[in-house]
Amino acid sequence: MDIRGKFIIDSEQIYRPKYNIGPFSIFDKYTDHSKGNFESFFSSLFPDKKICLTRSGKEAIGLALEQLNLRKEDCVTIFTTSGNRYISGCVTGEIEKFCSWSMKIEENTQVLFVNHEFGFPFEELESLKTQFDFPIIEDVAHGLFSQNTEKSVGTIGDFVICSFPKVFSLQIGGALLHSDKYNIQEDLTLSEIQYLKDSLLGPCFSKEELIKKRHSNYKYLEKELGLLGAKSFFNLTEFINPGVYVFTFDEFKQWDELKVFMQSNGVESSVFYGEEAFFIPVHQNLKKVDLDYFVTLIEYFVKER
Repeated sequence: MDIRGKFIIDSEQIYRPKYNIGPFSIFDKYTDHSKGNFESFFSSLFPDKKICLTRSGKEAIGLALEQLNLRKEDCVTIFTTSGNRYISGCVTGEIEKFCSWSMKIEENTQVLFVNHEFGFPFEELESLKTQFDFPIIEDVAHGLFSQNTEKSVGTIGDFVICSFPKVFSLQIGGALLHSDKYNIQEDLTLSEIQYLKDSLLGPCFSKEELIKKRHSNYKYLEKELGLLGAKSFFNLTEFINPGVYVFTFDEFKQWDELKVFMQSNGVESSVFYGEEAFFIPVHQNLKKVDLDYFVTLIEYFVKER
């Protein structure tokens, strides 16, 4: 155990805090949000898409792939914002139920999967659509409300994947947005559908405040960790709703050890595998004292471990 000002590092397990990448807080379930129209909200974001609610973003990926009648010998080619070859097992695991996957165009490629990494959007969607005559699945799980400079996020894909717990204060829920040519039925119970619609009404209609708070948290972490020599991995613009704060240190190699240390002190975080980088929470429910705790942990690890 070590005391650093108002924070205790490596305290007894039962007294450690718990921070997640997602913003869920039980307090939000008892907050009186203003009501609105759920369907009109999503139609304003994706005017040319129909919505199918799911239990998770992972389930939405499976539904999209199911619509494409893929064979085992087919391939899904994955594109990422950074060009990094790392992709979540939640994505690849769903693809492998249907066919193989690759990070480049193969002779047997039949589908393109675009991962808008951590809410930072892929910039050349229109070029992908023009260059390749394949169905496109866009994954905006971490970055609902994010947009690229060509304003094409959510408009190019035949399917758009959403994961609500990564953006809103929810424990379940996702959505598959799809073009009119597909007829996809929801497979949720009435209580699940009602829960999602009731829970989403308030957070959805405060999206400007949500983005503003995430930007504020991002810039604070950028400034404070910058004093330790850290640099932001992605460039934040006004059109981006960041899912996490991704940073790097020059000549730093203890990324896996940092992951173990941060998680053992209650902070969900990880190495951005394939890159010399690391990510921590930045969501809208974090306060300055929470961010200071993250910075204190990282400073302690970098300087004293």
